[in-house]
Amino acid sequence: MTYGFDTLAIHAGQDPDPRTGAVVPPIFQTSTYAQDAVGAPRLGYEYSRTTNPTRDALQDCLASLEGGRTGLAFASGLAAEDTLLRAACRPGDHVVIPNDAYGGTFRLFSKVAERWGLTWTAAHLSNVDETRRAIRDNTRLIWVETPTNPLLGIADIATLAQVAHERDALLVVDNTFASPYLQQPLALGADVVVHSTTKYVGGHSDVVGGALVVNDDELAASLRFHQNAMGAVGGPFDAWLTLRGLRTLGVRMERHCDNAERIAEYLSRHPKVSSVLYPGLPEHPGHETAAKQMRRFGGMVSFRVTDEDTAVAVCNRARLFILGESLGGVESLIEHPHRMTHASAAGSALEVPGDLVRLSVGIETVDDLLADLEQALA
Repeated sequence: MTYGFDTLAIHAGQDPDPRTGAVVPPIFQTSTYAQDAVGAPRLGYEYSRTTNPTRDALQDCLASLEGGRTGLAFASGLAAEDTLLRAACRPGDHVVIPNDAYGGTFRLFSKVAERWGLTWTAAHLSNVDETRRAIRDNTRLIWVETPTNPLLGIADIATLAQVAHERDALLVVDNTFASPYLQQPLALGADVVVHSTTKYVGGHSDVVGGALVVNDDELAASLRFHQNAMGAVGGPFDAWLTLRGLRTLGVRMERHCDNAERIAEYLSRHPKVSSVLYPGLPEHPGHETAAKQMRRFGGMVSFRVTDEDTAVAVCNRARLFILGESLGGVESLIEHPHRMTHASAAGSALEVPGDLVRLSVGIETVDDLLADLEQALA
């Protein structure tokens, strides 16, 4: 039987406990397991860095929601990204990344992977010709964020998958901003889906985590080996909290989208706002592509004002919007990317405009959020 998204979010990987009937998966808060005999671990469990039943439940649910065969959970989104690079690439390989990638991802490539021998080129991935020009003979991955962080750019996943596969490269899609509820890149031809599960998947700003989802069994085996060998896995309680967040992902995303649409419309009419970056607006350059590959347009809204001082002042004056990094929680956040989440990109080709403000629109009463923006912009 084929189930809908919300049914899978509640039930995939989460059968009632066979011993007690508990409907919520237990937290297996253990580091090791009693074995039935030497070389015969019970149900395959021997050490929780390698496997843990609570983490397995989360991984199964994530794979199901992304339409993938294998899911792997990590201690953070960057841990997932680093593990993927080590498993899929070798020193001397090349990667194409977005020209407005998340600051942490850019830092991973420019300050860590580059020292390991991995080279990279930033390209405007919504421009297919520019993407093709960025590919080299040794390009192993095309790394996509859609929507991007923080400029909300949109890339055509199906087209870029074709471009990557023509050159024997893999297409990696960071699906953090959209979440599996709004977008399923594997169905569009992507090879790997990346998540910071800290964000919409967890949804409550109380746990840090990351994930990879794939369909290819050989790649999955390599990723699983590196997950164990590198050891960047979260604990059982982290997995349990993330799984709890997943159960309400669909209903939360609907409210995030409702509120974000209202706020984007309001900001687009405000005299002190020079531009609004939200793919749900018809004037957004990626609107048609987003409408084709996303269920709705997400809860992230960025906007530009007259100058950097004004942007900082707006962030500092907000009251209901909490000044803080991260995103995707039930509470609304506001931040200045140039000085906060993307400070690592300062002085590079990926530097974020100083007049930009990024909103993570929560699920509060939208009229209260609009009133807060009104006074912050006053």
